[in-house]
Amino acid sequence: MEGVLWKWTNYWSGWQTRWFVLENGVLSYYNSQEEVNQGCKGSMKVSALEINVNPVDSTRMDLVIPGEQHIYLRAANAQERQQWLVTLGTTKACISTRSRKDSGESNPDILKVKKSELRLYCDLLMQQVHTVKTEATKEGGPEIQILDEATSLLGATCDTFIKTLEECIKIVNTSLSDVSAPADNSLPPLPHNASKSRGNKSVSHIVRSTSVDK
Repeated sequence: MEGVLWKWTNYWSGWQTRWFVLENGVLSYYNSQEEVNQGCKGSMKVSALEINVNPVDSTRMDLVIPGEQHIYLRAANAQERQQWLVTLGTTKACISTRSRKDSGESNPDILKVKKSELRLYCDLLMQQVHTVKTEATKEGGPEIQILDEATSLLGATCDTFIKTLEECIKIVNTSLSDVSAPADNSLPPLPHNASKSRGNKSVSHIVRSTSVDK
């Protein structure tokens, strides 16, 4: 995925347009699309990012590398921000899940990554529900176009949330299947002499029992 995002630079220059490219798990940005061949201004591994939904501005998102970097971004509109958030969240989850499987980490570790993705979509859902509610109860009635756009975004986020939740359920079910797998309760074979002795004892017991019955 690639496109224009506004990046906060400083209080002197404010928000400046940058061309962002998400490829092979790395998010890179350039001064413009025309300068892509001249090298990026900066790049970040998506797997290291914390992706946060701005609770007030429906076009903003924050990307954080704990202890290192904090990047504030704005999209042209809520729809474009949604595309970036979902793509970034899915990319991070896929990379983390794949790396954990390759390293042999357990399902609970993978589930932790998926829960982080769910939290991102949950924050997005809460904001979109608030937008729909605010528009629907606006004095004088809602603007149909704005309400349609808001409900469309909400529906798309719900679909993504449910899909991710289903993946979590599959992971949990797999974990439960591994835990509840039947153990091998078969007894080890008896030594040859012990088997023979047990067999002889059984025969003599039968003979003696038969004689008593008679």
